[in-house]
Amino acid sequence: MNIIITKNSEETRSIASEMAKNILSVQSQDKLAVVIALEGVLGAGKTTFTQGFAEGLGLKDDVRSPTFVILKEYHMELSDKNLRFKNFYHIDCYRLKDEKDIKDIGLSEILKNPENIILIEWAGNIKKALPKNCIKIKFYYISENKRKISIQ
Repeated sequence: MNIIITKNSEETRSIASEMAKNILSVQSQDKLAVVIALEGVLGAGKTTFTQGFAEGLGLKDDVRSPTFVILKEYHMELSDKNLRFKNFYHIDCYRLKDEKDIKDIGLSEILKNPENIILIEWAGNIKKALPKNCIKIKFYYISENKRKISIQ
């Protein structure tokens, strides 16, 4: 487990961007999507992290939390270095009660596609639907600008 303390939102975004670049650089023959599960209270930095992660993937889109639509899909235009990933899914489970609520968006099919990177905010609300090998990141609010980020 890695513990990181960030002093501002720019540091949180930078850490997320580096994580995304590292994921893109790994050439894996994995047969499933890469899943990053985010947890933390409101205002702890999940959306800020997601925005930095999207930047690290090279997305130019303005990534905002899909609280009311639950899921947003972004097509990634990557260089030949990375032929594996083609889609980034940003899912926000804040309004969901449990994993039964996520079935309607086709999560099981999205998880099966190795061309997908999936980042899930409020992942604890659907924990039974998450793959065992997902990357779990917890955010802790320390002060107005300071956050503790725990990566498993």
